[in-house]
Amino acid sequence: MKSLDAKLDEVKANPRSRAFILADAKDADMAFGARAPGPRGYLSKRGARPAQFSPEVWNRDEFGYRNLPEFLDIIREVTHQGLVDIMLMSAYVTEQLAIKEGLFKNSHVTPAARANDTTDVWAARHGAYTREPSQPFRSAAIDHIQCGEIECDRDGSGEFPGANLGLYSITFVNELDQDREALLWYKEFREEAERKGFRHFLEIFDPNVDSGIAPEKLGEFINDNILRTLAGVPDAGRPDFLKIVYHGPRAMEELAQYDPNLVVGILGGSAGTTYDAFRLIHDAQKYGARVALFGRKINNAEHQLAFIEMLRLITDGKISPDEAVRAYHGVLQGKGIKAHRSLDDDLKLTDQAMSYDGSATKRSTVEVKNNPLAGDSASAIANPKSQIVTSADWPKLSDGKPDFSKMNSAQRQAYDAARLQRIFG
Repeated sequence: MKSLDAKLDEVKANPRSRAFILADAKDADMAFGARAPGPRGYLSKRGARPAQFSPEVWNRDEFGYRNLPEFLDIIREVTHQGLVDIMLMSAYVTEQLAIKEGLFKNSHVTPAARANDTTDVWAARHGAYTREPSQPFRSAAIDHIQCGEIECDRDGSGEFPGANLGLYSITFVNELDQDREALLWYKEFREEAERKGFRHFLEIFDPNVDSGIAPEKLGEFINDNILRTLAGVPDAGRPDFLKIVYHGPRAMEELAQYDPNLVVGILGGSAGTTYDAFRLIHDAQKYGARVALFGRKINNAEHQLAFIEMLRLITDGKISPDEAVRAYHGVLQGKGIKAHRSLDDDLKLTDQAMSYDGSATKRSTVEVKNNPLAGDSASAIANPKSQIVTSADWPKLSDGKPDFSKMNSAQRQAYDAARLQRIFG
């Protein structure tokens, strides 16, 4: 059984379960074109497979973005790491890795493909499509996703060489004709998927144009549209789970508690600090989310495997978001990878939607499994010319825990070095 199915069963049987489904969304080629594989950086094990660039035009480093073979290598690495439950791809990448290569055949990771590409994800450079109200559109056919052909040979087993799970996206814009058209397309897709035994999960984007709805009311608008839409759909046609923007505790709890059979997940969003990402998944889980799909936040990370491991440690309750940022920076330092931001800057909460009081319980020690630094010298994390500083060398609270508010820069670095020594040593 794939880990996705086991966790879905567990969450529905036990609402108090900590089971959490983590997906890596590597479907950006349905949106961004040449920029989709992300900026070149650390990874992958097989190394870069650069194309030949004409020196009078640019060199490989100047070009900046990975090419598709590099992108496929990264998907292979994340899949083999085994910490995600779902790998979301385009239909074409699904064909390359699932059908032709059999990457997921003996893996607990479930392959999935983006089943539609509404116009609000048409993010071509210099284009204006995303500024227009979202229009429904589908590039991928269900049969192509399942077996790479226009008509699958259906033997009744429900097994296909490709993916048998797809993401379907709707963007409500609060305009009657637009939203009605989007729902008609979803109805057609849903019915075809049910006939062909194709599972799906439903993504609901916030309006991509001015909807006339105040930002603080968007969560209520989205929740009501989801529940109204699915009220007319029996189990056979319903999505396995949802993927929505996180609008804070009240909106999440309202939706998550409504129906125990409705599994709610969040999308990761775009740019932000590492703390933004880690705090997002922590708080969403705290208030009822049981799935997270992070795309650009993973793909643009300095070290994707370490970033994913921190997400998993947070959802397993083994580490708090701020501790995860510190541990992540320790991995980067140990690997000699330059971080996008300083540790202090990366610990800042910059996503205004997350600016509310939601402190996490701090833990003094963390056991990291499947350590991305395995085989490396843990001492490389700290300055090899200095000794690890003891807890007596930084300010502490009355209960003996470190007092970060009174630490200077040197004391914070010493604390981080000591913690990372315990974590990765």
